[in-house]
Amino acid sequence: MQPADLTVPITPQDHLTGPMDAPLHLVMYGDYECPYTAMAHELIRELQDALGERLCFVYRNFPLADIHPHALHAATAAEAAGAEGRFWEMHHQLFTHQEALDDASLRSHASAVGVDTARFDTALRAPEHAERVHEDVRGGQASGVRSTPTFFLNGHRHREKFNLQALVQEIFDIPGVDPSNE
Repeated sequence: MQPADLTVPITPQDHLTGPMDAPLHLVMYGDYECPYTAMAHELIRELQDALGERLCFVYRNFPLADIHPHALHAATAAEAAGAEGRFWEMHHQLFTHQEALDDASLRSHASAVGVDTARFDTALRAPEHAERVHEDVRGGQASGVRSTPTFFLNGHRHREKFNLQALVQEIFDIPGVDPSNE
């Protein structure tokens, strides 16, 4: 039986947007090469716009390298861009250009989001960025993550198999998360 709860708590070291004391914490384990994660990425952006400060969104890496050959390197590239303070810009860039995740494209994406490419090249080879990705994967596995995207709402696993409508309904059923009460 898979765990129903998030085993690795959210910390300020996570890639997060929104206040940590928001009424809704949404953690997504995702893969930059997964088309379903890309679809979810667009939904998350809409939710962020609709919910504003009522949503704390956390992205954690879960590259499915067995089926997505560029996913692990893309996740490492996002972490390398994060070392320059550009994680979210690179995150959006990778999902926007999901069909171009080879090494040359990753370098081009880094440049497009304002990352110094010489530092990026060095950071991409730095073991701490790959270790951060592997740390996310280990945490996901401990929480029962097996596929992407996998969501946790306020620490509890969203049970529906990639059903965006069900996810949105579950979010808006949580007290304090009415989209109309800004």
